[in-house]
Amino acid sequence: MKVILMHDWLTGFRGGERVLEVFCELFPEAPLYTLIHDHGSVPKSIEDREIVTSFLQDIPGVHKHYRKFLPLFPKAADALKIHHDADVVLSSSHCVIKGVKKPQGSQHISYIHSPMRYLYDQYDNYFGPDAPWYQRLGMKVFRDSLTTWDKASNSNVDIPIANSAFVRQRIQKYYGIDADVIHPFVDLADFRSIQKNPPAKEDFYLMVTAFAPNKKVDLAIKAFNQMGKTLKIIGGGQQEAELKLMAGNTIEFLGNLSREEVIDHFSRARGFVFPGVEDFGITPLESLASSTPVIARKIGGVLETLNEDVATFFEEPTVEALISAIHAHEKKDYKREDLLKRAESFSKEQFKENILKVVKSSLEKK
Repeated sequence: MKVILMHDWLTGFRGGERVLEVFCELFPEAPLYTLIHDHGSVPKSIEDREIVTSFLQDIPGVHKHYRKFLPLFPKAADALKIHHDADVVLSSSHCVIKGVKKPQGSQHISYIHSPMRYLYDQYDNYFGPDAPWYQRLGMKVFRDSLTTWDKASNSNVDIPIANSAFVRQRIQKYYGIDADVIHPFVDLADFRSIQKNPPAKEDFYLMVTAFAPNKKVDLAIKAFNQMGKTLKIIGGGQQEAELKLMAGNTIEFLGNLSREEVIDHFSRARGFVFPGVEDFGITPLESLASSTPVIARKIGGVLETLNEDVATFFEEPTVEALISAIHAHEKKDYKREDLLKRAESFSKEQFKENILKVVKSSLEKK
């Protein structure tokens, strides 16, 4: 079985890259096609193979400013030619990589993390009144052509897979196609040590997130500023400067930490704050695997992973609603066994098994 892997870009190690890492574990000899590759930004488990990039790779500064080149992404995907033979092309896509033309005679399975958020349901978060004028102007010019290309690129996909029922609904809405659902996973092996020897809880709350508009980090900062409670934030991204400007003295920015350090913070936190609208949300499950309950907005993929036994929900994306949820969270009596049991439902082993079933089924269709 000859397999080709594809992923939009390799510039950091987040939820999408964890899925890609499993694809790499399943198919260790498979070459990987991507728009750009910032060497050292992802683990060796991903980089230890032939990696083929697009013409964007040669643009100076592209690794830090790749989002500014969004109008060029469809051209880069069209120009990225697969020169390996393939029975199966397995893509991990949230942008344009699913549009790369598959080799003749192959089956393309696309694991879709989301239709492009900034073109559809999250457009106002990215390009609304708070965005720089040149970004708003640029998207007004390019949005229609990008959307047309994105929808047409689905003709290159034989088997679409959504990472949640929430994403499946949006695939149906924006693409007019149906998709099966395979949920992502928590790498539970990473948490076994702290599960055996859990540390004492401390008086701080935690976020582990990219600093992007849909993550609503600003909402959490405003709420914790008002309450005077400690919020520690792990991560970084495009909104970092403005978020640091609005943060009071109880907000701590920890940057990008090692996996071990992240898990340590998960295990010591009083609660994990998750105010954004997510397609699935791996970090809330990682919090549960660390015996830490979640405060989450009641929308999106978390409704498939969390319940009232392991989380406190809030309805509206307002400071008042989040503060009320935190107060309710502090009064709840969570059971550690409920938290761990919920996380165990989303294992890496189950994910691998589900993906392999689809791959084997696709070969039967050739």
